[in-house]
Amino acid sequence: MSQSQRSITIQWDDPMAAFAAGKGLSGLQYMEKLIAGEIAPPPIMKLIGYELVEVAPGHAVFGTTPAEQHYNPIGVVHGGIAMTLLDSAMGCAVHTMLPRGMGYTTLEAKINLVRAITRDTGRLRAIGKVIHQGRSTATAEARLEDATGKLYAHSTTTCILVGTPAERVAAA
Repeated sequence: MSQSQRSITIQWDDPMAAFAAGKGLSGLQYMEKLIAGEIAPPPIMKLIGYELVEVAPGHAVFGTTPAEQHYNPIGVVHGGIAMTLLDSAMGCAVHTMLPRGMGYTTLEAKINLVRAITRDTGRLRAIGKVIHQGRSTATAEARLEDATGKLYAHSTTTCILVGTPAERVAAA
C-alpha cells in the first residue's frame, strides 16, 4: 500500500438479531434500547460512521463527524452521506411514534444541499421531526446542522406505515 492509500476496518453485529430483539417493542422503546447499547446498531451506521444520540416521541437526532472516506471526486463529502443521515433522522422520528407491531419504509424523500461539507466542517447533527402521522402514511422533516446551528442540508419525507389492521389494533 502506498503512502497515499488509506484504509478503514469496520465490524458489525447480525442485523437480524437486532430486528428480532425489537419485534415486541414500540418504536420509541426500540430506539431507546439502541441508544443504550442494548440493541446493536444497523450495519449502515457502522459503515458510514454515525450514531443515534437522542430520541423522543416524533423526534430523532443522529450525529457524525465527516471524514476523508466520505469524499466524492470533487473533494467534498458526498451528498449521499447527508441524505443517509437525514433519511435516518426522519425515518427514526416516524419510528418513535409507532406502536408495537407497526413498521415503516420511506415512500419518497427530497433533499436540499445548501453548503459543502468537508472533513473540516466538524461534528454534524441530523435532527428529524414528525410533521404528520396518519393511519397509513407519515411525513417528517430534518435539518443537518453543525455545532453552531449552521445549516448544511434539509429534507422532507413521506413514509408508508406497514402492519396489518389486526397488528395495529393489537399494538394499540
